[in-house]
Amino acid sequence: LALPDFSAYRAVHGKAGFSRLLDQLGLPQPPTHIVRSAGELREAVRYPSVVKTSVGTASRGIWFVRDASDLNLALYDLESAGDFAGEVLVQDLITGTTEKAQSVFCRGTLVGFHAYRQIAAGVGGGEAIKESVSRPAIRNYLETIGAHLGWHGALSVDVMMPLDSATPLLIDCNPRLVEPGNAHRAGTDLVDLLLRVSLDETPAPLAESRAGVRTHLAMQALLGSASRDGTRRDIIRECGRIAAGEGPYRGSTEELTPMRLDWPSAVPLAMTAALMLISPQLAASLARGGFGAHLLDRASIAAIESEGFC
Repeated sequence: LALPDFSAYRAVHGKAGFSRLLDQLGLPQPPTHIVRSAGELREAVRYPSVVKTSVGTASRGIWFVRDASDLNLALYDLESAGDFAGEVLVQDLITGTTEKAQSVFCRGTLVGFHAYRQIAAGVGGGEAIKESVSRPAIRNYLETIGAHLGWHGALSVDVMMPLDSATPLLIDCNPRLVEPGNAHRAGTDLVDLLLRVSLDETPAPLAESRAGVRTHLAMQALLGSASRDGTRRDIIRECGRIAAGEGPYRGSTEELTPMRLDWPSAVPLAMTAALMLISPQLAASLARGGFGAHLLDRASIAAIESEGFC
């Protein structure tokens, strides 16, 4: 698999390192402070803010701090988990919409790019419904990052589109390919491109994706509906809209469980729907169960560095 040098990987894997890289390259991000203690965090917070651990994924290690009560809860969680052993970010909470962009590089050259916006959120803030968008500014951001790091392989970023500004703000980075189904439907096969780069080919850059292509993940939609204090009636209504392709699902294609192409995928989808109807409160615990020891955390990064693997 095409991968960058570990030093380049480390530069963007942690939120603190990514923030420093953005400052170095002059790329836009929300106003950010990096702290190492509860006292520094109290001094840095301006309501409303977002507090993030430097290493975390799947929307874990994130607190929305709107008042002193939220701040005390975040401090309690951070201190209980020992997160001040690493770095913690405090960013101004920006009002706007969340978008994501994905790319593939070949030895520092961008060869594939795709961006989409969130139409509806699933559990934990992930996307349940997406729509492809044209974002040349974000493409330029990624080209700058990839060229500076000599990136090789896949690279994805999270972006905030402020309501009061036309300038996209970079808020997170994932040194991997994240959910490429929407890109494929929009005419950009990032998986094929990553495989070709991994086979030591040098592919020509792909054309821009088609904008306005909508895709969804039905399981995320059901979990999201249940997690937002949804009732059984809400879940049944959501199932009906998904099955009929109505409302926000009109013209949308299923990414994760495309039953017409892969009928066994109906099994986990049906089980998810059944569990949500039995107990909508299960949504949060089911989502947490999808992430575990395979994640690269502070301890595993320290082990790699101490053993000389890099």
